[in-house]
Amino acid sequence: MNKPIPIDEEYTFEAGLIVSSTDLDGMITHANRKFCEIAGYTKDELKGQNHNIIRHPDMPKAAFQELWDTIQTGKDWSGVVKNLRKDGRYYWVYSHIMPIHSKDGNITGYTAARRPASPNEKAEAVQLYKELLDKERN
Repeated sequence: MNKPIPIDEEYTFEAGLIVSSTDLDGMITHANRKFCEIAGYTKDELKGQNHNIIRHPDMPKAAFQELWDTIQTGKDWSGVVKNLRKDGRYYWVYSHIMPIHSKDGNITGYTAARRPASPNEKAEAVQLYKELLDKERN
């Protein structure tokens, strides 16, 4: 029998970008092979699910509010995010999210490309998110 992996044990990946797309409500419409591999889900398990299926509980609500406020105005957003795998492990990514526009200029969804976060990016994010979570709890 395999020993369970503690939830705080980090999962890292070496090469390739995680790419996904969502509709306007954050429901996954596309997940590339690397996303499935890293998150531990099949494409069928991800498609149609809200993207927060991989949201780690350590992520403050304020971080996602800023993300949504930015992309819903048609602007790109970049930042570091801690994601949760299906098996309970987690991984840190530097994410760049951009709106998808129709020919007439309306936003029809969002696409995100993610790479592994650097040690410095993770360290900065851990401190910032700890402060934000402390504010949310008080």
